[in-house]
Amino acid sequence: MSFLILISRGIDAVNARLGKGIAWLILLAIVVSAVNAIIRKVFDTSSNSWLELQWVLFAAVFLLCSPWTLKDDEHIRIDIVNAALSKRARDGIDVLGHVAFLLPFSLVMLVTSWPFFFASFAIEEQSMNAGGLPQWPAKLLIPVGFTVLFIQGLSELIKRVAIMTGHMKDPNARAVGHQAAAEAEAERLLAGTAVPHAAAPHKN
Repeated sequence: MSFLILISRGIDAVNARLGKGIAWLILLAIVVSAVNAIIRKVFDTSSNSWLELQWVLFAAVFLLCSPWTLKDDEHIRIDIVNAALSKRARDGIDVLGHVAFLLPFSLVMLVTSWPFFFASFAIEEQSMNAGGLPQWPAKLLIPVGFTVLFIQGLSELIKRVAIMTGHMKDPNARAVGHQAAAEAEAERLLAGTAVPHAAAPHKN
């Protein structure tokens, strides 16, 4: 189990770095959108390649940052139900979800999307819109995205089993939904502001 935990930590580190790097594409997408809007309004001209580039950048962020989201336990949960369950029950649901849904679905997407990409790449598929971008780079994002998500799913499964068997502590133990995360941040801010008040001299 120690060896598997070590592998899991390596996967987490790689996907966290990947996610943080890819997240900067949001800024690039904003810049592209703003420039495109300015050019369209000022010069009354535009290009389909600019519009399609925004879609590709968004797709890259959505697909390649999803493993990072999964690692940090920030994916969507039903907080009311999740908070009412015991820690062991939540871990059991996670194991079931990874084994029965996440990993099989990711595997199906891998099996179907790689041929989808290769077929597009073989014919150098271009956009159906005049002046648009090549299509195969965007289609490559699908198998790559689900590859890293599948690998992160394996990491999450390893960690969840290790946590349930007492081999490691839950790195996201405080995170029980977004409400708990917000409460934790509020506590941290209040703790930070409490020190100056406590240190302030008493005035008569």
